[in-house]
Amino acid sequence: MREISPANRISEVSEYYFSVKLREIAQMNAEGADVINLGIGSPDLPPAEEVVSTLGEEAARETSHGYQPYIGIPELRNAFSAWYRRWYGVELDPASEILPLIGSKEGIMHISMAFVNEGDAVLVPNPGYPTYTSVSRLVGAKIIPYDLSAENNWEPDLEALEAQHAAGEIDLNSVKLLWCNYPNMPTGANGSIPLFERLVAFGRKYNIIICHDNPYSFILNDKPLSILMVEGAKDICIELNSMSKSHNMPGWRIGMIAANATFISWILKVKSNIDSGMYRAMQLAAVKALDAEAGWYEGNNANYASRRHVAEEIMDALGCTYDKKQVGMFLWGRIPDSCNDVEDLTERVLHEARVFITPGFIFGTNGKRYIRISLCAKEEKLAEALERIKNIM
Repeated sequence: MREISPANRISEVSEYYFSVKLREIAQMNAEGADVINLGIGSPDLPPAEEVVSTLGEEAARETSHGYQPYIGIPELRNAFSAWYRRWYGVELDPASEILPLIGSKEGIMHISMAFVNEGDAVLVPNPGYPTYTSVSRLVGAKIIPYDLSAENNWEPDLEALEAQHAAGEIDLNSVKLLWCNYPNMPTGANGSIPLFERLVAFGRKYNIIICHDNPYSFILNDKPLSILMVEGAKDICIELNSMSKSHNMPGWRIGMIAANATFISWILKVKSNIDSGMYRAMQLAAVKALDAEAGWYEGNNANYASRRHVAEEIMDALGCTYDKKQVGMFLWGRIPDSCNDVEDLTERVLHEARVFITPGFIFGTNGKRYIRISLCAKEEKLAEALERIKNIM
């Protein structure tokens, strides 16, 4: 009998780190450990009350339960367009330049399938969101990591990439996509218009699509930015955005792609063959969320700012150093030289203090001397985690 085996692409990836680790933590909790989870960036606060009310009202309508348009309902596309105009000063045609997603994570796969042929190269940040690399592997891309470092403010060194190209070490002409995200995850480095201008110019020069993942721009950040604010960016850029972080809706799985009409049409060819649209009631509730006033974001950030102070105390207790200018919903810190290995530290904290903190190596080799603390835990839980850690150090 012929042996059943998985597709070859399965050997190119492993199960997501957090998927594995959360099972371990669940087992520890089942045995009475009461682990405090400071690893996952899943907002623990609810969406605005009127958003939840809208969901209930719309779900009660008989007309809400059928299949919805593959491109999202017009109300949601119009709301995303108005949101970009209001907060980023970017004009997007709701009919052709916006594609709602079942969470922006699926957009990484859709974009990769729409643009990358087997053997094409993709530039991914090191450290960076692991999904950029895993999805690139799944579509058969050649992965070219580019370094991010504290010395360069965690920004890509585009001149170094061009020098490597000139020396024949890499071929930028074979690169289809460059993945980036600012405010950066995991490092907390903020974006800037000069950085985005350099990225757009680089993409234009080598005909590389700049894929900017932008879910953190409203978290502990005074001025939200979009790469599409740069003149001519739509010609060469695709931006992902999400309601998970900015509106406390991670479980709702609502995100979007913004790009020129041609790019959107190509991505839609992939997406429309994979899913069948989002639940109408959720889309209408998302419309309500996108209409939030500045006070919504300010209130959210007041909570994160209080938590951030405690997270900094945890870093201090662990002997880590960190940049106080970080933005976003995590705190990124360098472990002390006295620590041989980051996982030795995080495993000790997990099993002795019963606190889960993310080791930076999961984001790439340039994260192997770093840890990441999530701010998605109540302040009293962060304070308890601090005391537990103090007791073992």
